[in-house]
Amino acid sequence: MLNLEWFRTFKVIYEAGTLSAAAQTLFISQPGVSLHLSSLESYTGYRLFERDTRKMVATERGTMLYDFVIDHMNKLEEAEKIFHRKSRVEKPTLGLGMSFEIFQYSLEAHVSELPFNLITRFGDYSQMLQDLNSGVLDLILIPQTGNQHNLTYMPFNVERMVLVCGNQTDTTELDRLVHTGNHSAIKEWLAAQIWYTTTVGMEPLKSFWNTNFNSSPGFRPNYVVPYFSSILKCLSNSKGFALVPDYICGKDIANQLIKLAWEGSTPFEQMFYFGKRKKTVYADEVKQLEDILRGNWALNKSYHINDISGGRYAFR
Repeated sequence: MLNLEWFRTFKVIYEAGTLSAAAQTLFISQPGVSLHLSSLESYTGYRLFERDTRKMVATERGTMLYDFVIDHMNKLEEAEKIFHRKSRVEKPTLGLGMSFEIFQYSLEAHVSELPFNLITRFGDYSQMLQDLNSGVLDLILIPQTGNQHNLTYMPFNVERMVLVCGNQTDTTELDRLVHTGNHSAIKEWLAAQIWYTTTVGMEPLKSFWNTNFNSSPGFRPNYVVPYFSSILKCLSNSKGFALVPDYICGKDIANQLIKLAWEGSTPFEQMFYFGKRKKTVYADEVKQLEDILRGNWALNKSYHINDISGGRYAFR
């Protein structure tokens, strides 16, 4: 028998453009969406969409069916809204992908105040892009952009990376080499030191090295830890070097737990972007998350490194 839910699924696929977006709109699994569509195609005897890796494109028969049913479906959906009484309002659940440190500094204290459920993921930025495109995540905050046609990006903030070391590290030779401007000697000296990094921190380290020495790091970091905050704990009152964001290390530098070793000839900065889908049923919730993150980032800049002059470091 013909199931009217097949038409609802067909309409959403036609308008959303992908099976994953349709699944999110209908709050069902993607296999469920595929089953509804294949059942309707079997019932009609026609292929309703041409499938490619990016979008579901309606066939001529699919467009004809959509034009025929759209007015009726809209009236049925309107009737459903008018006559359906919910016993309680369901809170939406959003997926957020970002770095642990930005979460910790700009959102962690406000999670309990959110009027919706939140699932947060940390880790690989490339995977976050894939999860956003497939509908697993609703908002991401990353230092790169993708080329998916259904995603949009907005600048969030510039993150400045600085070279720090434990306060027990002897930097006399480094200071001398920096003063003479001998970059080749600086590179060799730094490469022989103890290094800490994170998995996501390897890319900034490579960029910093390329910017200042026009080459890739010729060494493997000694210690790879989960987060930049972990690096600071390892370096505190100890020895070793790491490249970390200034907003994370500023307070520890001010408290003399670590030292600002060198910013490089050209300070290395990277832009972070908000990434989201162009079409989403959670537009209001996503905007609320963006506003919270922007507002708290501005408030928590009190320990960003502001100026370096004569070896003395000022903080905002």
